[in-house]
Amino acid sequence: MLTLELPYPPSINHYWRNVKGRVLISKEGRQYRNRILIAVIVYKSIFPMRGPLAMSINIHPPDKRRRDIDNVLKALLDSLEHAGVYENDSQIFRLQIEKKEPIKGGKCFVKIG
Repeated sequence: MLTLELPYPPSINHYWRNVKGRVLISKEGRQYRNRILIAVIVYKSIFPMRGPLAMSINIHPPDKRRRDIDNVLKALLDSLEHAGVYENDSQIFRLQIEKKEPIKGGKCFVKIG
């Protein structure tokens, strides 16, 4: 089982941008992907994880504002894939996510096994 403490992802509403008819990852989205890459680089020797995966995520928003729990998933899962944690997020066969109390700046605690 791999446990990661990661930064809070941008909302999916801020992750994508439409530029000249093309849908691209926004600057904020690219910066988040790079932060995830840096956060997992110490584990590079065990990646990519192969086969079916189960994932448990505890998200701690940065403040008490109302947020949809599903809006953080796409950025987080795609960023973990981009960082080479697993080959493709289609490998995830079980996904559990819980929204916890806010932490200043926000955090995500991810367990993959």
